[in-house]
Amino acid sequence: MADYDYDLFVIGAGSGGVRAARLAAMSGAKVAVAEEHRVGGTCVIRGCVPKKFMVYASEFAHHFETAKGFGWTVGEPTFDWPVFLAEKDKEIARLSGVYVRNLQNAGAELIHGKAKMTDPHTVEVEGKGSVTAGKILIATGGQPWAPKDLPGGEHAISSNEAFQLPELPRRIVIAGGGYIAVEFAGIFNGLGVETTLVHRGPNVLRGFDDDVRAHLTEEMEQRGIKVLLGAQHGSIEKTAEGLVSHCIDGHDLVSDVVLFALGREPYTEGLGLEACGVALTETGAVKVDAFSRTNVEHIWAVGDVTDRINLTPVAIREGQAFAETEFYGRPTSFDHEMVASAVFSQPPIGSVGLSEADARHKLGKVDIYLSRFRPMKYAFTGGHERALIKLVVDAASERIVGCHVVGPDGPEIIQMAAIAIKMGVTKPQWDSTCAVHPTLAEELVTMREKYVPPGLGQAA
Repeated sequence: MADYDYDLFVIGAGSGGVRAARLAAMSGAKVAVAEEHRVGGTCVIRGCVPKKFMVYASEFAHHFETAKGFGWTVGEPTFDWPVFLAEKDKEIARLSGVYVRNLQNAGAELIHGKAKMTDPHTVEVEGKGSVTAGKILIATGGQPWAPKDLPGGEHAISSNEAFQLPELPRRIVIAGGGYIAVEFAGIFNGLGVETTLVHRGPNVLRGFDDDVRAHLTEEMEQRGIKVLLGAQHGSIEKTAEGLVSHCIDGHDLVSDVVLFALGREPYTEGLGLEACGVALTETGAVKVDAFSRTNVEHIWAVGDVTDRINLTPVAIREGQAFAETEFYGRPTSFDHEMVASAVFSQPPIGSVGLSEADARHKLGKVDIYLSRFRPMKYAFTGGHERALIKLVVDAASERIVGCHVVGPDGPEIIQMAAIAIKMGVTKPQWDSTCAVHPTLAEELVTMREKYVPPGLGQAA
């Protein structure tokens, strides 16, 4: 076997790359990790973690209103954006440091700099020369996508900049309908910003269950977010009054900040993939098999750069499976079926399995169980908040193939539901579970009547 500087060289120190590097190093392998930004990747530095802190901060305004209904006298609350930013940045720095220490404690070497491959065994790190490795793992994640030729597009920001705005805007226009867009809409609205969401599609959250999508849109509007569907930017103009978003449908929207949350794309720029002959998919992602192998021997890829399921826990499990296979002699592939997800919109969403539409397309006859109700928490407020719980059941086998929760603690609830659904639970088994009362989650195991949409007659 040829001699190399490292047994494994990982490009990217996000969640997937760090997990793979740590496990490989703990096997006794000589491992290096290159990171051009801060250690921790999208999730820790400019994604899930800071976003969740922002969600927490923005929810307090709603909590204050709810408290009044329970007899609390709440004074005029104020929010200090710079104080929040400082605390958020302090915690992000701490978490990034934990990632660094974990790598070092495992025996992996961390190299700061942009890395690119010059051949299947050679990596050049900007400013630090070239090294060789027996195996190379690409774990560079994704980056925000924005239209390149939109007039005035340079005036817009991406989610990256949203975490570091020097001051809280008075008005914001958010373009997009995915989970990042609806999460930021809830965040800024909760912080008192006049918020408008512009989406070119017929509803938000494409790919989610249609009842969930419609329900969230209604709830967002109830909370004061202006949602414009079937609309998209034609141009952005900077004026004395602010940024004017000229939409193709004729709407002109004035704001202080325009945030493009139009999705993310795999970050493959400057990695030397072409020189090594690494194949990409039609979406520009690194093409891999079930074991995260590319078409080039000695090169693998995990996480968002492969555009399979772009979730941090998935990247971690893919990185772990890679290390188990290549450094511990235990061939392992991650099962991408029935992976639960959460959208930290307001109200939040927890979802696992198939939507009703996908289930009907895949399975034919399905049974639907659906409940809409006011959460007990809001019984005294006089508001219009409603929760939604939906089960999708394969009529032939009675197996639950989809579970969707919109309401308080939806993401927490779905984690436990996902265990049973992943194991193939049937509706009778599900119903045999005694309810925990009084909770929102008990509705999951008390729905007995099949849902028939109004005007449909018999269930399809």
